[in-house]
Amino acid sequence: MSTQVSAIEQAARKLEAGGLVAFPTETVYGLGADAENPVAVASIYAAKGRPNDHPVIVHLAPGADLDYWASAIPDEARRLVAAFWPGPLTLILKRHAHIPDAVSGGQDTVGLRCPSHPVAMALLSAFKGGKGGVAAPSANKFGNVSPTAAQHVQDEFDASAGITVLDGGSSQVGIESTILDLSRLDTHGPVLLRPGHIGAAQIAAVIGAMPVAPDASAPRASGTLESHYAPKAPVALLSGDQVAGVLNALADKGRRVALIHYSPLLTRASAQHPLPEDPAGYAHGIYAALRAMDGTDAELILVESPPQDDSWLGINDRLRRAAHGAHGTIDRLLA
Repeated sequence: MSTQVSAIEQAARKLEAGGLVAFPTETVYGLGADAENPVAVASIYAAKGRPNDHPVIVHLAPGADLDYWASAIPDEARRLVAAFWPGPLTLILKRHAHIPDAVSGGQDTVGLRCPSHPVAMALLSAFKGGKGGVAAPSANKFGNVSPTAAQHVQDEFDASAGITVLDGGSSQVGIESTILDLSRLDTHGPVLLRPGHIGAAQIAAVIGAMPVAPDASAPRASGTLESHYAPKAPVALLSGDQVAGVLNALADKGRRVALIHYSPLLTRASAQHPLPEDPAGYAHGIYAALRAMDGTDAELILVESPPQDDSWLGINDRLRRAAHGAHGTIDRLLA
C-alpha cells in the first residue's frame, strides 16, 4: 500500500509540474494533465494526435467546488452529482471565464466528472490538495480503441512520450462515461451527448425529465465523432443468425477473420473471443476483446450485434463508431 501511495503522490507532483500521467478510472484509463495549465493540456493533444477543437473532460476530486469550474450550475446538476458522483457521469456546464478554453475546444462549456476508481480518487485528492482538475481523455492515440488496462496504455505510447502510468487493474465499467449537456436547459432541456453506463431513464428518475438526442447546435463532446474507438482491422457487425454463413464463406476464401460474440456459436473463425451475455459484463470486456482480436493479424473483426434495447445503448454506440467506414469490407474480402 505504501508503494502505491508513494506512486500516487509522485504522479500528483508530476501533474502539478505540467507533466502527463495516465491513470485508471472505472470507465477507461485517462491521459491526464493539469486542466488549468494550457501548455500541459496541449501536450495531451500532441501525444494523442487529437484535434485541438475536440474537448476533453475535467476530472475532479470528491467534494470539489463546482462553482469554481462552472459559471451556472442548475439544480438538476447538483441533484445528479448527489446521485451519481463519484461515478461514470459527465456533466456539460457553462465554463467559468478563468478556466482555460483549452479543455473545451474553444467552447464556452466545460465537461466535469468525478471518477469512482480508488486510484483516480486518490490521485485527484493528492493533486493540488484536491482543489485542482485533471483534464483527461482516454489514454490512447486519437480514434483508437480506449484502454481498460495499464498494459493497453503502454502499448499505445513509447517511453519517449514521458507518460507516467498508474496501474489500477482492469477498468470495471469498460466504456466511457455518459455525457449529459445541462448548459442549455432553458432552451433545449437535458441533452444526452454520449450514452454510457448510466442510462437516460436513471437520469430522468433524478431530474424528472428524459434527456433528448443531440441537436445541431449541441456542444461538441469527447468520443462523439462518427469514427472512433476503432482497431486497426476493419470491424463489421452482423446478427447472430448471419455470422456462421458469412464466416464459412470467408473461410472458403482463405480470409483471416476474428470473431467477438456472446451467443454459443460454432464457427470457422481464425480467432474468437466470447463475451458475457449481460450488458455490464459485455461492456467490461469489449475494448479488451477488440484489442486482442486486432492482435491476431485478422483481416476483419466480425462482431455479433448485441441486443438493441436501452441497456445496450452505450455499447451499441461504441460498436457503431468502431465499425464506421468499414462498409463493404465483407464484399471486398469475398470478391
